[in-house]
Amino acid sequence: MVHGTLLGLPASLDMMSKALRLAQEKDSEGKALIRYFCTPCKPTKINGGRTRNYPEHAPEKWAKFIEYCRQDVVVERSIAKKIAKFPFPEDEQRNWELDQRIADKGVRIDVDLVKHAIACQKRYQANLGKKAKDLTRLENPNSVQQLKDWLADMGYPVSSLNKDSVSELLADEDLDEDVREMLLLRQEMSKTSIKKYEKMQHARCHDGRVRGLLQFNGANRTGRWAGRLVQVQNLPRNYIKDIAEVRKDLKAGDYEAFEMMYSNVPDVLSQLIRTAFIAEDGYTFDITDFSAIEARVIAWLAGEQWRLDVFNSHGKIYEASASQMFHIPIEEVDKNLRQKGKVSELALGYNGGVNALIAMGALEMGLKENELQGIVDAWRKASPAITSLWRGVEKHAKLAISTRESQKYKGLTFYYKAGILFIKLPSGRNLAYFRAKLVPGKYGPQICYEGVTDKGWRKQYTYGGKLVENIVQAIARDCLAVSLRRIEDAGISTVMHVHDEAITEVPESESSVDKLNAILAEPISWAPGLPLQGDGFSSDFYMKD
Repeated sequence: MVHGTLLGLPASLDMMSKALRLAQEKDSEGKALIRYFCTPCKPTKINGGRTRNYPEHAPEKWAKFIEYCRQDVVVERSIAKKIAKFPFPEDEQRNWELDQRIADKGVRIDVDLVKHAIACQKRYQANLGKKAKDLTRLENPNSVQQLKDWLADMGYPVSSLNKDSVSELLADEDLDEDVREMLLLRQEMSKTSIKKYEKMQHARCHDGRVRGLLQFNGANRTGRWAGRLVQVQNLPRNYIKDIAEVRKDLKAGDYEAFEMMYSNVPDVLSQLIRTAFIAEDGYTFDITDFSAIEARVIAWLAGEQWRLDVFNSHGKIYEASASQMFHIPIEEVDKNLRQKGKVSELALGYNGGVNALIAMGALEMGLKENELQGIVDAWRKASPAITSLWRGVEKHAKLAISTRESQKYKGLTFYYKAGILFIKLPSGRNLAYFRAKLVPGKYGPQICYEGVTDKGWRKQYTYGGKLVENIVQAIARDCLAVSLRRIEDAGISTVMHVHDEAITEVPESESSVDKLNAILAEPISWAPGLPLQGDGFSSDFYMKD
């Protein structure tokens, strides 16, 4: 499976065989058979109260299941034969083995916190439901149709109750107060802050630890790890100052008092999700992450010297960016200009424009829409090496496809083999774009390839800025892989990593964040001159510092 994903193929046996257009395909009846034999069943009078289905309960299904498994092996062999011309890289083999060791260790769950979070939220939701019932006299205020009918009776007929429709109604200053209260209750009731807690309960092993949180090479375009089960790559941020005290208050079990102390219960419970990952007794988490890793990598790859100088000195990239954009000394960059520098750095590095600034929250930060294009222009003018990188990467990718000849650019190698566009990274690892070709586009030939989308295996299109994003994030991933191996070599146990952050579990007497930060800052042989920095802290539970 991993071998296939390294070539840009989907991480599914069925989809992979179809993408390769193999004669042998996965048996489509298998999912139902897996559910029948491999997952618990509900005890009923008919099945004698059993919780598992065994071969003797359905001999015909069992015979089909055996054939299904045999067919899987046939398909796997066909895939292995098809991709054998691309050997599995030795370095990636070592990274995958480390990934398995980290997965086997797992990370401990605070069972008590999880239990109280679920109970507290259920009580809170029940209270909201009672308020909604008392207000509307509806049998089920959560029913969209019942609520629509009630709103129509109140003089507010609506075709939808989605987020935008509700917000539009609430914006009406003359809105009936009962209607307003009900819509606010609906917004509160729709907040789901316990799904991840429930997933922790379900995924927890007998020793109180959860495993399999990350999938190696799960992010198809970059090779980054992808979150699984609890989805640790997508946890709500915590910003409560005394979060340790909040944890204690929740675990005390007095939910009425908890609601009085913290009015927005769903938000508080969301912030506590990270803290449900805890160190073993007598141990602590030493947590460190790469500081501004993507900004450092793109500056290094492009050769944007003023940015490299910033990272090799004070590191204040937002202020320095504003200084370059608006031609003023960095000491004169005020809060307003720093905000412009920040949103520009976050949104514009990969050929983004006004829409990228808006998506990154520029308007919410107080910027005016009519000034956004000026910010885009100023950022690009201040970063000529990066804008040149976008064009250069696209040019050399297109040349590799059209000429079938290897192209070298900025430490990258672009080459085309067996219908796949490969981009060889400084680490030696390849990015792969399956069945890449040039097709007519609005501004001339554009790159088209086949890849995984939310809707399955589809044709996709890419361009210089997007390719640079893939490359930069892939290099950042390779930096993390190197550091994770170095951490293990130093005798430190990594239990989890999230994006560019490593979470290690060490005896309290051996805790040393400085040591961990130093490992992340060590130079990497294949990235000479890349300025790396680790920022970390210690905690008994996982959180954002």
